[in-house]
Amino acid sequence: MEAPSAPAHRGLSLWKELLLAVSLLSFWSPPTTARLTVESINAAEGEDVLLLAHSLPENLVSYSWYRGERVDSKHQIASYIITLGRILPGPAHSGRETIYSNGALLFQKVTLNDTGYYTVHTVRKDLQTEEATGQLRVYKPVQKPSIRARSTTITEQMDTIVLTCLTNDTGVSIWWFFNDKRLLLTKRTKLSRDNSTLTIEPVFMWYDAGVYQCEVSNPGSTSKSEPLRLRIQLYDDTGYHVWTIAGIVIGVLVLVALGTSLGCFLYHRRSRRSSEP
Repeated sequence: MEAPSAPAHRGLSLWKELLLAVSLLSFWSPPTTARLTVESINAAEGEDVLLLAHSLPENLVSYSWYRGERVDSKHQIASYIITLGRILPGPAHSGRETIYSNGALLFQKVTLNDTGYYTVHTVRKDLQTEEATGQLRVYKPVQKPSIRARSTTITEQMDTIVLTCLTNDTGVSIWWFFNDKRLLLTKRTKLSRDNSTLTIEPVFMWYDAGVYQCEVSNPGSTSKSEPLRLRIQLYDDTGYHVWTIAGIVIGVLVLVALGTSLGCFLYHRRSRRSSEP
């Protein structure tokens, strides 16, 4: 009665081994080689730009750069023959492009017309080919903005700070800086929908007096305005500025001092006259 148990036990062991093999296969995958890629880049008009090709295959014979998303001899910029160390310009070469032995393509003083896709095509010794495409986006450099202030002298808890960042550029991002640091928004700080107008209310001297700047940027360039210093004067509950009250007090003290000096002078003069024979 106990003999059939041995085959059943062996069958169970084989089943466990099969499950273990399946689980190992599901978690293991053969190593893959890195794929050829082209790094996309943003640039400002007039800059020199380098398009980089990453993970170039080994045993290369040549590689070529093309304008566009596919390999087309009519749009070939240049080819580099590795075995000969020669560069062969193509029909799309404008004289501003330079191809390097590491696969990079240099553009000198890019223009807005250079915006587009670029494709690198590689050929190995076994005649296997590979290609990759990247994008170059060229933007106009942003101009220096300026700040318009409703007033540069603010009274604490009485006035409102209203600053506007003026720029002729469109499609830009606007950021505000306070004392050379990115402005932190608080409950008293409000920005317009496009961030061009900054409003602070109520105003406190110890927190809001200082230097303000605005910065405009696009993906290719950035520019910051000249510093604008805001002066905030204190306010007293009596309805007079603290500095006004201080001026009045100083004026009164000066008048008292002058009156005292004049009184002493007249007293001594009269005393001298009465003492004379």
